Amino acid sequence: MLLNKNGRLFSLVFGILFLLICGIFLLDLIFGSVNIPFKKVFAILYGADVKNSWNYIILNFRLPKALTAIFVGAGLSVTGLMMQTLFRNPLAGPYVLGISSGASLGVALMVMASALMPVAFGVISAFLGSWALVVAAVLGASLVFMLVALASLKISDSVSLLIIGIMFGSITGAVVNILQYFSDPEQIQSFIVWTFGSLAGVTWTEMKVMVPIVFSGLIIAFFLIKPLDALLLGENYARGVGISVNKTRIAVIISTALIAGTLTAFTGPIAFVGVAVPHIARSIFRTASHKVLMPAVILIGAAIMLACDIISQIPGNQNTLPINSVTALFGGPVVIWVIMRSRNVKASFAG
Repeated sequence: MLLNKNGRLFSLVFGILFLLICGIFLLDLIFGSVNIPFKKVFAILYGADVKNSWNYIILNFRLPKALTAIFVGAGLSVTGLMMQTLFRNPLAGPYVLGISSGASLGVALMVMASALMPVAFGVISAFLGSWALVVAAVLGASLVFMLVALASLKISDSVSLLIIGIMFGSITGAVVNILQYFSDPEQIQSFIVWTFGSLAGVTWTEMKVMVPIVFSGLIIAFFLIKPLDALLLGENYARGVGISVNKTRIAVIISTALIAGTLTAFTGPIAFVGVAVPHIARSIFRTASHKVLMPAVILIGAAIMLACDIISQIPGNQNTLPINSVTALFGGPVVIWVIMRSRNVKASFAG
């Protein structure tokens, strides 16, 4: 219970972060290629009769995009926090197990391998329709996840499992490169556009699928708070207090696969958020307790992702920057700071 002085301070910071999210959320609804007055946005949200074009833009484009930004920021940040604790590596993130690469492989097969087997892929595309790329990404991410999960049953060392995840990512990346080499320019362009990442492509129908899966992954993450706290003191200590390290590792992988795999499928790969946000949370709250850090990274990740979405819109301009590029410009300096703030990477994690 947060009854002490630090607890009251944490509650105050949480309140400020929540208000910050509300403010950025409204700004994300206001700004864009078409500027909509602040009062009109509120009127639309309350169901008032407003200009039809504005009503459509807010309810069918900007509102689902802003909500997607919240889920992406929160979800990727939570998976990054769990990965960094599990592997005791400050540079670990939600894609360290190759989940993003697996999703990219699924999309690459659907987009670029269709020329090799046009009939088969034509039937699949006709059957799945607009869901084809999403299903392909989920299957690709799930394939890599199952391979890593099987490896985790045989390997007790988290660092070795980390390396295996990186190798799976390298292998899938190599397959994608081979597919690109033999593909037509139009197919390569379609795949590259997907890799840029986009929050605008998620519709209300797709959110009905995305949100429950991501939410279930977040619930698993919250049940792992105590085991993750124990792992901070080492695997031997965790085993000594009755924590099953293997079960915790598998649960973290499942949660990460559900969250990162699903978000990547619907929005494309979005980099650096999962790596950077946990370090920002630790710097703000000055604690290693996951009871504090778990909600902290959710709020900070959501706020940062909303801010990145606003930046990508370039308010008042028709152009839209790739969201993956914006998050990389934000996250890259944070990763550099993490490495440079101490003499070595391990020390930076401990600090």
